[in-house]
Order: sequence, then structure tokens, then C-alpha cells
Amino acid sequence: MSDIKDFFDEHGYYHAKGVFQPDEVAALERDFDGIVGQLTASGEVVDATWDGGETDKIASKDDVILHTHNVQKYSRTWLNAFLNPRFLDVAEAILGPDIILHHSKLFQKPSENGSPFPMHQDWPYFPTLQDTMIAGIIHVSEATDQMGCLRVYPGSHRLGRISGADGRRQNDVLDRYPIADAMPVECAAGDVVFFHYFTLHGSMPNRAERTRKTVLCQLYDGHDAVEPGCAHPDERMVLRGWNHTISREAAGQAA
Repeated sequence: MSDIKDFFDEHGYYHAKGVFQPDEVAALERDFDGIVGQLTASGEVVDATWDGGETDKIASKDDVILHTHNVQKYSRTWLNAFLNPRFLDVAEAILGPDIILHHSKLFQKPSENGSPFPMHQDWPYFPTLQDTMIAGIIHVSEATDQMGCLRVYPGSHRLGRISGADGRRQNDVLDRYPIADAMPVECAAGDVVFFHYFTLHGSMPNRAERTRKTVLCQLYDGHDAVEPGCAHPDERMVLRGWNHTISREAAGQAA
């Protein structure tokens, strides 16, 4: 597993191929579609397309993307996915033995008009004290460049925290890294792409005739913790090992 760590440390991402087997992917897609159906039936469908001029540069007015947080709260199958040993073995190679789930989120980019995401870093949304946060994108469907797959700038994690790099506004540093020049990371269903939350990344619109389905989970080292004052939900769910920073209050104990 040292080769995974070495690659990740150098490039800021790692493409793990075939983490989930075809029968596992079929079950994940069934429950993925079930979540979408439940949201649709309840009227809770949310278009997560970002507003702002950076999105406007690469999106069309009819682009949409369906989104919800924490699929493990809908489906045991998805919780099982996060506990899958093949998934956690790669995460452990990157993070170490203590792996905490911060949150997960479902993204469905519909065919032909699936929304893009401008180039950005993730850290402004949920900064951690030791900057160990990574993402793992589980591919429920194929993701080609035409389908709006992830694009990254390898090695850009070495830039560290870039002020104002949330992708929702113009940024002088991000302007030097146009999304058109970023490297597409095309994936098969069952692949997982891990990347550091400093790594510059984004995605182009889905203009293919197929829907792109992914679930992204944010993970951090059990010795780390989210910075005080961050309003983003933090599940603090231990997927492997131990949470060394948890407290009675943080665990939600009654007074």
C-alpha cells in the first residue's frame, strides 16, 4: 500500500480502480436510484448548481444537478459501502488506521444538461485543524469527460490553503488554473477517486446521453478535528480505528 501513499502525496489524488465489484455496484445503484426516487416523491429534489459568475462561464441556463447529504442515513447498503474493506484499505493507505466519516453526498448529473462545478478547493467548506481531510468519489456509473467527470491539477495540493478558493467567486490564483486545462479522471463504475481537500478540482457539464451517478464522502484522520465554528454537518462516524478527538459533548450525550 506504500505505492498508494507515495502517489497520493506526490499528486494529491489517487484513482483506485475496481474497488466495488459489479454485483456491489448494482446494489449501490439500486439504492442510489431509490434515494433519488424518495426525494422526488417528497418534493425535496434540490438543484445544487452553484450560483455565481464562475459557474456561468461553463454552464448552460438549463443545467441542473441533484444532490443530498449523507446517503448512509437512507440506506444500509451505502453504509456497507463506506465500511467495505477494499474501500477502507485504500483510505487507510492515505490517512492511516483511524478513519472518520465527515459526511457523504449524492450527486446525479442528468444526461445532456448536468451542471458543472468550477475549479475550487474543498477546504473552505470544512477546514480541519491538521488539514487531513480527503474526499473519496464512489462511481456508481461510468464517468467520462463528456459526462462531466472529475478534473484535477495533479500536485496542486502543494499550494496549501488558497484564500477565497471556494469556486463561487473570481479568484486570482484559480484564474491561473483554468478548468479546461485540468486533467480529466475518467472512471468505470466501481472505481473510487481519492483526493486531498487542497487539490484543485472541478468538473465540466454532462453533455452525454447517459446520467452520471456518484457519491462523494469526506474522510479525515482520527487525530484531526474540524475547526471550531464550522457550520457544515460533521457526522464524526468512525469507519475504522478510533476517534481520538471525540468528547462526550461532541458525541451528542445528554447533559
